[in-house]
Formats: sequence, C-alpha cells, structure tokens
Amino acid sequence: MPAVPRAVITMRTVAADLAARAEFTLDAVADLRMAVDEACSSLVALARPDTRLTCSFIVGEDHITVTASVQTTGAERLDTDSFGWRVLTTLADDMRMLSAAPGASGDPFRLALRLSVQRLGTPLS
Repeated sequence: MPAVPRAVITMRTVAADLAARAEFTLDAVADLRMAVDEACSSLVALARPDTRLTCSFIVGEDHITVTASVQTTGAERLDTDSFGWRVLTTLADDMRMLSAAPGASGDPFRLALRLSVQRLGTPLS
C-alpha cells in the first residue's frame, strides 16, 4: 500500500482480523492491533515520498508475526528511547528493528519492524 497515514488503518484491520480468525483472545487481538498501528505509523513517518508500506503476516499456532517495512531517504532508525518504542515493546512479545543499506548507489534504504504477539495463555518460545 502507499506509505501514507490512511494505509495504517488497513494494516491494523488485517492484523486484528487474522488474530480473531486464529481464535486469539480479545486482549491479544487488541494488543496486536495497537502494535501494528504504532509500528506502521512510525514507519510511515520516516518513509520517503511515493514509496510503499509493505506488511507480511505469519500466523502460527501460538503467535502472529508481522513485518512492516518502508523505503527511507537515509539510514533512518526509530528512537528506542521514545514513547512509541516503549508502546511497541510493551504490546509485542518480541520486537525487532531491521534495516538494510542500499545494494547499489542510488538505491533506497529500507527500514523494517518485526513484531510477534503470543496468543495469551501460551508460553513464549
């Protein structure tokens, strides 16, 4: 989807729908929805103009993993001392920031956030 604020709504809705269909608890669905909202909002704010917000969802038996990414104009990273990062690390059971430098001169940088939310009541593996 285009890396614009209105795309965040769609990603948040898809995440919540997948969790609900996988019969996650209401609390786990809410945590995932809020984490995806915060992750995508943070990435959209750093995205270069006219780029895409890309999300992949992996639904496991006891967790859902979401990887969201955008192209950036430089070696951007989220501030890990920010309120938004604290929200992400509180809501997600596993939270990682991934970045990739351009492969060739003129290629864009890529910043990704990968988060996992466990089905409540299952041990973190």
